[in-house]
Amino acid sequence: MKKRIVSAIIAGTMVASLAACSPSPEAPATPAETKAAGETKAAAETQAAGETQAAGETQATAAASEDANTLTVYAWDKNFNIPALQAAEADYQKNVNPDFKLNIVEQSQSSDVENAVTLAGSAGDYSTLPDIVLFQDHYFKKYVTDFPDAWASFEGADVNWDDFGAEKLSYSTIDGVHYGMPVDNGTVIFAYRTDLLEQAGYTIDDMKGISWDEWLEIGKKVYDTTGKYLLSMDGDGNDLPYMMLQAEGVSQFKDGDINLSENETFKKIIDVIVRGAKDNVIYLANDWSDYTDQTIVGDMVAGVMNGNWIIPTIQQVADNSGKWEITSMPTLEGNGKEGFASNGGSSLYITSNCQNLELAQDFLAKTFGAGSTETYDAALKNGGVITCSAKAGESAVYNEGVPYFNNTPIYAEIVKMSANVPVVEQSDYHYPTRTQVAAAIQNIINGADADASIKDAEDQVRFAMQG
Repeated sequence: MKKRIVSAIIAGTMVASLAACSPSPEAPATPAETKAAGETKAAAETQAAGETQAAGETQATAAASEDANTLTVYAWDKNFNIPALQAAEADYQKNVNPDFKLNIVEQSQSSDVENAVTLAGSAGDYSTLPDIVLFQDHYFKKYVTDFPDAWASFEGADVNWDDFGAEKLSYSTIDGVHYGMPVDNGTVIFAYRTDLLEQAGYTIDDMKGISWDEWLEIGKKVYDTTGKYLLSMDGDGNDLPYMMLQAEGVSQFKDGDINLSENETFKKIIDVIVRGAKDNVIYLANDWSDYTDQTIVGDMVAGVMNGNWIIPTIQQVADNSGKWEITSMPTLEGNGKEGFASNGGSSLYITSNCQNLELAQDFLAKTFGAGSTETYDAALKNGGVITCSAKAGESAVYNEGVPYFNNTPIYAEIVKMSANVPVVEQSDYHYPTRTQVAAAIQNIINGADADASIKDAEDQVRFAMQG
């Protein structure tokens, strides 16, 4: 148990000062080394941990509620996740229980929730935890391993789990038992400036179902014609390898171990990124703010590929309204095969300290779990949260054209895309791997041997895994 506690404390330390995997629509998300270990952040838009939340004017730490009609939840991001929770509260009050109250305790960032669980587990006392916590998908299985007694499941709840994509559920389903209720959709979009594509002789349809090699050739033409890169990414916290690999249905891990040096698909992906960087097709920014503020908001790119939470960042450039459209990712194979991936996302989890498990299950099941139009339409309008529920994605609100994206119904399209994201093996070492792979890519670009650099990255991760 001591080893588990230490590993959890290390994990908490890694993500302290980092923010959420679900960004605010007002501020771009930031990745693990500068963003919350969850692929995205919105630290600039969140409040300090000691502030109070309008839903209950409570302190930033509070245990489970003992009131029969009240539930307490820890969540971060007043512009993204919290409006989604408020939408669910209003929905449940209106249609199920008018006396219900959701006591939302705002956290400054996702690591605050992780640290709360770590501290409770380290002390062997979960009485300090709230009824429900918002938790990053990539981290949950580690916390179940380290603190299995911290969680309650959704066993006995009336939820149609088939309404959610298999990839989203894979993070929170352990040994066939559902522990989490999906909230936000991390499905990857590839957005393109159609006016810039047109200048180079292409349309949005030309970008669908193509190979990465074809994409590179288009990118060179776009750069030569417009001076714009076809894609950018934070070169320090590089998410491209993970997303591109998942679209192939392949993981960086195999049977619990790191799998890079003998992973031919991975090597091909790295080769695409390196060639793209050398040919002025891919711009690898110095850090997250350089990626968002300079390359996207600064109008350096003709394309943006990331979790759909990147949309508000794209929309910050008002002059480009109507010029963007979205489609799926390229793949190594091409020939009409579309690529689908997910990057970031979180779910709601019930803690073992919940004083009213039936209420918690019923509240989450009849709002987020039922694909409730009232919950998800309001969450989209007020916080930019895109549902993981296929049912909710069929609503009139989701099928409205979005002016910024040439009046196409991008939100309904994103929900449909999410059903196609492959399930790949995940690991607690997702972020250390990302760090090492990003360094390997930079080394290869600078002239280092590709195989040696990949093997070194693999060795570094394996050493960390065995430590």
